[in-house]
Amino acid sequence: MPEELYPNLYRLKIPLPKSPLKYLNSYIIKGNKRNLIIDTGLNHEACKEAMMAGLAALGIELDTIDLFITHLHADHFGLVSEMANENTRIYFNRPDSEVIENWQGFDSITAYGGKSGFPNPDLKKALHQHPGFKFGTGWKFGLSIINDGDPISAGDYEFNCIQTPGHTQGHTCLYEASHGFLISGDHVLYDITPNIQCWSDDANPLKSYMQSLDKIRDLPVDRVLPGHRNIFKDLNGRIDELKNHHMQRLEEIMTILRASAPQHAYDVASEMTWDIAAKNWTEFPLAQKWFATGEAIAHLRYLESENRIQRTQQEPVICYAPTATH
Repeated sequence: MPEELYPNLYRLKIPLPKSPLKYLNSYIIKGNKRNLIIDTGLNHEACKEAMMAGLAALGIELDTIDLFITHLHADHFGLVSEMANENTRIYFNRPDSEVIENWQGFDSITAYGGKSGFPNPDLKKALHQHPGFKFGTGWKFGLSIINDGDPISAGDYEFNCIQTPGHTQGHTCLYEASHGFLISGDHVLYDITPNIQCWSDDANPLKSYMQSLDKIRDLPVDRVLPGHRNIFKDLNGRIDELKNHHMQRLEEIMTILRASAPQHAYDVASEMTWDIAAKNWTEFPLAQKWFATGEAIAHLRYLESENRIQRTQQEPVICYAPTATH
C-alpha cells in the first residue's frame, strides 16, 4: 500500500518477481487535476496488480496520470504500455529515447558478449532471461523529451531535472530544492551498488557514472528517494562509498590481470568478488553471470581509457593485459 513521505507524495513498492532487486520504488505525486507517477515496474502481471491497487487506494484514475521515467531499463519503463494512453504525458530523457528510436534488437549486445568471452551456447539463454527481453514495454506513442536542467511541476512540488549518465546514457534524477529531497532512480542506491554495464567499444559508462556522482555530490539534500530498497539521508557520504567501491573494483581487476594475463571479460568477472548467494562462478545464475560480465567490461573499458591496461587481441575474443608501466 502507498506510504506517504511528504504531503501528497507517496512511495509504492512494486514487486519484481525473481529479481534480487526485490521491488521498485514508484513515487506518486497527487495534484489537483493531474497526478505524476515516477517509474512503473516491469510489464508483468504482478507489477500491474500492485500498481493498480496502489492507485485505487489513492483514488487515482489512469486517465489523470502523467509519467516520469528515470531511465530506459524495463523495471522502470516496462509497465508504461499498460498505464498510458495518447493523452498521457511521458517525461523521458533524450539519450535513452534515441536508443529506443534506433533500436534494432539485442543482436549487437549478444555479439559483444560473445567477443567478451561469454560462452556462445549460453548467449541466447542469457538473453531470454534478460528482464528487458521478457518484460519490456510495447509503448508506441510519443515521449515528452526532457533535458538536463529542465523544470517539472507536479502537485505542490517543483523539480529540476538532473541528467546523470552512467547506469544508462541519459539516466535522469529529480531534485526538489525547497523540500530538500532527490529522487535518484538507480543513480544512487543505499543498500546495493547500481550495476554499471558496458556492451560496446564506443562507450565508457563507468567514467560517465563517476562524473555524474560528482555532479550531484554537493547538492543540499536532506533525503534521497532511490529507485530500489531503502530511503536514506547521507547523499555525499553514500556517493563517497560508491566511488570508493568502484576504485576498489578497478584495483581488484588490475590484481587479477597481473596474476594471469591476458584474460577476457568473462574470465575476469569469474574471479571478481560478488555479493551473491553462490558458492562459485559455476553456480551463478546465468542472468547474474550476464550482469557481472557487463560490469567487468565497464571497468575494463575505464582502465583501458586510463592506459592502465591494453588489448592483446581483438579476435575471436577481446583480451586484456596491464600496460608496461602498470
